Amino acid sequence: MGNKFYSKVQESPVIAAVNHPEKLEPAIQSPCEIIFLMAGNIFNLKNIVDRVKQKNMYIYIHIDLMEGFSKDATALKYIHDNIQPDGIITTKSNLIKIAKDMNMFAIQRLFILDSLSLETGIKSIHHTKPDAIEILPGIMPKIIKTIHQETRIPVIAGGLIQDKDDVIESLKAGAMGISTSKEEIWAL
Repeated sequence: MGNKFYSKVQESPVIAAVNHPEKLEPAIQSPCEIIFLMAGNIFNLKNIVDRVKQKNMYIYIHIDLMEGFSKDATALKYIHDNIQPDGIITTKSNLIKIAKDMNMFAIQRLFILDSLSLETGIKSIHHTKPDAIEILPGIMPKIIKTIHQETRIPVIAGGLIQDKDDVIESLKAGAMGISTSKEEIWAL
């Protein structure tokens, strides 16, 4: 399951982060091969996932941001069995463990605000063992390098990625991929 994510992101390291419904179509038409879905709800999620998969793209849904779903094992089981995304993204450690128990690809999203959040995030990763980590903001090469070295789990840099230089610097620091909602970066 993880191998397809890793191979796709190595081929095409820019990930389209769709944070508004009107950005879905440009993301589907972009050269990106992976979409991180940051907006959706109980009524449209299945349709969105199906549309993305029809284009032979992978889609990972940020479960914390989906409206109408509780943030528990029942919601994850429903999403896994009925909506069938390629995996989930969450900030919640308990959901990472539940997703892993269901054999779902799980990306743990970390907001690194200070030294304490860095230390706490690394401890959490060691405990939950997600398949990948998304670090925000993604413009911190030293932090990307530290987290990758401390955890040996693939890192995705996201948030505040403004241009090609940010992409290059994050990749040089050890990020496997870059998630961004900036459409002009999707074509890099």
